Amino acid sequence: MRKGILILSLAIAASASAQTTATTAAWEKQAHGITITRDDWGIAHVRGKTDADAVFGMIYAQAEDDFNRVETNFINSMGRLAEAEGEKEIYRDLRMKLFINPDSIKKQYAGAAPWLQKLCVAWADGLNYYLYKHPQVRPRVITKFEPWMALTFSEGSIGGDIEKVNLTQLAAMYPGAAVPVAQPGAAEEKFYEEPQGSNGIAIAPSNTVNHHALLLINPHTSFFFRSELQMTSDEGLNAYGAATWGQFFLYQGFNDHTGWMHTTSGVNDLTNYLETVSKKGDGYVAKYGNGEKPLTAVMIAVPYKTASGTMATKNFTVYYSSHGPIVRKMDDGKWMTIKIMQEPAKALAQSYSRTKATDYKSFAQTLELHTNSSNNTIFADKDGDIAYFHGNFIPVRDPKFDWTKPVDGSDPATEWKGLMSVKDSPLLRNPASGFIYNSNNWPWSAAGESSQKATDFPVYVENGREEAPRGWHALKVLPGKKDFTIAGLINTAYDSYLPSFERMIPPLLKAYDDAPASNPLKAKLAEQIKTLRSWDYRWGVTSVPTSLAVFWGEDIARRVGQDARRAGQGIELYLMNNQPGDAMLQSLAAASDKLAADFGKWQTPWGDINRFQRNDGAIVQEFNDSKPSIPVEFASARWGSLASFGAKAYPGTKKWYGTSGNSFVAVVEFGDSVRARAVSAGGENGDPASKHFNDGAQNYATGNLREVYFYPNHLKAHTERVYHPGE
Repeated sequence: MRKGILILSLAIAASASAQTTATTAAWEKQAHGITITRDDWGIAHVRGKTDADAVFGMIYAQAEDDFNRVETNFINSMGRLAEAEGEKEIYRDLRMKLFINPDSIKKQYAGAAPWLQKLCVAWADGLNYYLYKHPQVRPRVITKFEPWMALTFSEGSIGGDIEKVNLTQLAAMYPGAAVPVAQPGAAEEKFYEEPQGSNGIAIAPSNTVNHHALLLINPHTSFFFRSELQMTSDEGLNAYGAATWGQFFLYQGFNDHTGWMHTTSGVNDLTNYLETVSKKGDGYVAKYGNGEKPLTAVMIAVPYKTASGTMATKNFTVYYSSHGPIVRKMDDGKWMTIKIMQEPAKALAQSYSRTKATDYKSFAQTLELHTNSSNNTIFADKDGDIAYFHGNFIPVRDPKFDWTKPVDGSDPATEWKGLMSVKDSPLLRNPASGFIYNSNNWPWSAAGESSQKATDFPVYVENGREEAPRGWHALKVLPGKKDFTIAGLINTAYDSYLPSFERMIPPLLKAYDDAPASNPLKAKLAEQIKTLRSWDYRWGVTSVPTSLAVFWGEDIARRVGQDARRAGQGIELYLMNNQPGDAMLQSLAAASDKLAADFGKWQTPWGDINRFQRNDGAIVQEFNDSKPSIPVEFASARWGSLASFGAKAYPGTKKWYGTSGNSFVAVVEFGDSVRARAVSAGGENGDPASKHFNDGAQNYATGNLREVYFYPNHLKAHTERVYHPGE
């Protein structure tokens, strides 16, 4: 008997070894037909015979540059973060697992188009081949990538719809883990968040010197969130841009015909339902119309790493109504569900297909999949078309309900009634103004005087975002300009105007002028007021008024921010309307004292405060004033700077260090051939030992965009290394 078992074990081992050998040989063969050319910035230009070859090569190159970020994105997308980082991430994982079920994803993968399956296989093969060739790399969780996994992260945004579920509320609904992750939920906390999102600008040929369309690609994300690269194949693929680490499509970029830029949308693309739930037998039912519908109970297991390093599991029984997963228990006893777009195979197909679009028509056709749920899109092409597409997933709903708030799940009238078509959604093509922009604001100013009107659309196409400070800025620098060039659009993207302060400083000056001579702040603030009175509202590394205004702006926002929110106003409008004179003067005194305490004097140049520093390859960095850093001239989008640098002081620092804002920036001209300039934060490689870890920092900090080597003849004089994956 033992002999038989031994023979069977040996046979199984031999079969597994033969299978591994065959798999490895297939990887080697495919890799040999793929070329990776690294330019002198370390950027990978990947070429393969097929699209699958290009995917294999580009994901291999991403893994070379920063495997940790590649793996981490998919650890998170599959709800496995607690396996790496412990119990504190249990509820983040539970949130993902409410929507991402491996069995369901595998079924969707099995039903996906054969061309998409091939790309998913190439993606998994490229990552597994990288691990095979780099045995010293120890994955934290994922030791083998499978093709279906690519569908778990298919859209590319920094924060998708799933992340709109509040973790603290989720933990209260499903208690059991000892350490729920805290998540800001109070309105006053959100008021101080750094503005997220992006800028996109398209300029029509009528407004350019060369009569070619221009496109600004300017995502505002956390730094090092995407990899800059090019992927080319003999099947019509030739795209350059920024790929979110681990994904096999270029999320924001261009090919030799078209370019696309996504900005976070204010579209109302999801619904929260309030369910009236009662116990019935061993389960629960939800009221619906004159009857009721049963809730579905599902057990979700969340593995996690314990403090001792061993693995344990928390089990949760979660519930689903006909609308979606239950994510919150309300104070009145109702349960809240969230209904969102859940079409990962379609989303991945749309994300990849747009990189191969050749004109407006073919690009617009990709939008018919309706899965780019949280983004607007700015578009330009070589035919001279420019366009704005609003959020690409808009459920049709009864306009009598307020869809910005949870609606009654028992009322059949609240059900979705299909999706809005692209042509019926907010859409601009070649407006008379000759420009289109979006900066995460509403679309009703996207083309200046040529914009569409909100009254022509259901109210739920836009969640009520008003014009943002960056929108004020764009509308100052875009209208009426007819001589745009690549350099001119770069200058516009880095224009130094801070429109918030043009609105906020005059009320401050008035408060000072109106204050009685007996007010002790009159003398204390005389020089500061003189400095601000003569300021042109523009940032710069040597600018003292920028430092003073920003410190004052931060302080006054803390003092009156809650009142402004209750009034439904931005801080700028609140100061203009309410004139809180004493608060403004006290705030300026506090800002001056803070500058003096931290930097020796309030007359501190902006560049001495606002710094870029990259110390290591960690996803969350620690900053240190004693380590090298460089000044950054541009400021936060909070004050209307188009070029955004979200910086603040950290524990143990006086200087402010940026972690978000401009990340990848490109300006593209579409003529007979494509010309482009670009820059990424820091450098392409996540290894501090690499010369490409931080070689782009100075270009980034000064807005000095470098030439993009899009064509082989451009690349010839700028090639650092040519190789096949695995060499």
